[in-house]
Amino acid sequence: MQTSLPRRLASLFAGNLVTQIALGLVAGIALAGISKDLALDMGLLGELFVGALKAVAPVLVFVLVIASISGHRQGQKTNIRPIVVLYVFSTVLASMVAVFFSSLFPQQLALTAANASITPPSGIAEVLHGLLMRIVSNPIQAIMEANYIGILAWAIGLGFAFRHSSDGTRKLLQDSAEAVTWLVRCVIRCAPIGIFGLVSSIIASTGFGTLWQYAHLLGLLLGCMLLMALVFNPIIVFWKIRRNPYPLVFTCLRESGVTAFFTRSSAANIPVNMALAKRLNLDEDTYSVSIPLGATMSMAGAAITITVLTLAAVHTLDIHIDTPTAILLSLLSALCACGASGVAGGSLLLIPVAANMFGIPNDIAMQVVAVGFIISVLQDSAETALNSSTDILFTAAVCQSVQAQEEREARNA
Repeated sequence: MQTSLPRRLASLFAGNLVTQIALGLVAGIALAGISKDLALDMGLLGELFVGALKAVAPVLVFVLVIASISGHRQGQKTNIRPIVVLYVFSTVLASMVAVFFSSLFPQQLALTAANASITPPSGIAEVLHGLLMRIVSNPIQAIMEANYIGILAWAIGLGFAFRHSSDGTRKLLQDSAEAVTWLVRCVIRCAPIGIFGLVSSIIASTGFGTLWQYAHLLGLLLGCMLLMALVFNPIIVFWKIRRNPYPLVFTCLRESGVTAFFTRSSAANIPVNMALAKRLNLDEDTYSVSIPLGATMSMAGAAITITVLTLAAVHTLDIHIDTPTAILLSLLSALCACGASGVAGGSLLLIPVAANMFGIPNDIAMQVVAVGFIISVLQDSAETALNSSTDILFTAAVCQSVQAQEEREARNA
């Protein structure tokens, strides 16, 4: 009995992660219904899990990108460019989808009180200035603050510098990357416990009763995100891989989107996407760069949030919007989405920038932000799930497309 119990625990720990996460989800919901106080106490488990992911992700990105670039062989393709094109295209497309359906189903908001405790960017110039300053941030500070643009900039620079180092140094970098990856796998195996804590505490503390008064707005937001995840993203993937895209789409939604839904942080979900990319046998030189890049560039969910809530304010104030203005809003929302931080609710703070385009005063725009925080229990979770699952989806699509092309060329040769 003393030997069988550890074996049973080990087999449970090594079981199917998605199944275990589903069990943790059901257990969290059940606990919230049985004992609200105990469910709130379980929130510590969720905080520890998300905190561990956030702590290890910057180090993982920094080490993996350096190791990948330093060990890159001359003439080997990394396929980053087509992935970035898909990231940008899907973000702009998401904004256009949100504009179209917002015009079909215009929303009205009860704008009564502003939230003055949050300071948004004053304009698009400040957003761009912030992005540039994050690039030149101190590398240690970038890692401490999980500034992935700065981390990528320094890691890419050091990676190219280490390409001229000795074989022993490059081997040390590769071993370091493998060690951090092993540590990440250990953290990810704790996902069922973390999801259990997150779900139980969220339901116990907020419930879903307060969301009913904004059910139509929330339905529009979630509907646009589902359309991107289940219709437009599969079309883009089919264009790349030329076969049924849904097995890959559902794999990314199940193994990346579910975790991102509850962590509500694209940055925290980077290790999850890295692990999934490895299981899909994707090119490490590609995904070690494209996944962290996607956490700041692939922002379809954020673009939908900014567009829908901005247009809700526009319709509430009875402001006319024509086609050229709608197109400009789509581009602006996509650009703002790329400037959203990788933390929960980051896209909401960019709404005043888009609202300023229509001359909406900042105090009214901040009321819209306050509405966004009310529905963020579902809105921000769905947004992050779409953002993060799209990162790995497009990376996998491009990598598999390249692999298929190489196999065809090998057969023809």
